[in-house]
Amino acid sequence: MPDASDGRAGENREGTAPRSLRDEAYETIKRRIIMCAFRPGEALSEAAVSASLGLGRTPVRQAFDRLMRDGLVEVLPRKGIIVRPISHDEVRDMVDVRLVNEGFCARLAAERATPRVIAALADNVRQGGEAATARDIEMLMRLDAAFHATISAAARNQVLGEILRTLHEHAQRVWFVSLRAPEHHRRVVDEHASIVDALRAGDADAAEAATRAHILSFAENLTRQL
Repeated sequence: MPDASDGRAGENREGTAPRSLRDEAYETIKRRIIMCAFRPGEALSEAAVSASLGLGRTPVRQAFDRLMRDGLVEVLPRKGIIVRPISHDEVRDMVDVRLVNEGFCARLAAERATPRVIAALADNVRQGGEAATARDIEMLMRLDAAFHATISAAARNQVLGEILRTLHEHAQRVWFVSLRAPEHHRRVVDEHASIVDALRAGDADAAEAATRAHILSFAENLTRQL
């Protein structure tokens, strides 16, 4: 039986890994990049990552290909695969797009959100308070993603929802960097609570303003972390 380290374990006759192994490698490496276990600018060896995951090289290679398309890793001459650094220009561009799209999304959600959605968002804020007290960054990240996804769905605009889904997926790593600052944990929860208050009141102007303030707070904190 071939050894996992030779890159052939788990491959099919076409030399590709089964989907489950490809997905496992992709999700695990992606999570380590997002959580900065693989740091921005760090060189990644296919062999070393394969060994650390206990997977053959083929699923790891295919995962890197997918992560390249996601913009999370890149190939540099004489360095090989590296985790793509986070630049100030990238943060600025991301914030600009979030301000426009999420501000408009909040306006729509203020007009269209149901009481059940408002209750779900309020419960998210409650859980966020507990996670902030525990300084559980990973839980805060999951709750933050769920909070914004819920508002996106409440806006009931499929095109806008797809734009925001892609944007939030791209922003996950910088969310983690921002949330590393303990003083930012409670601020995020309080900002979410302000957004929920505006949505509950059906106040589109207040919902947009609270959302924009939340994004600008994120940008200011992130700039201090980079």
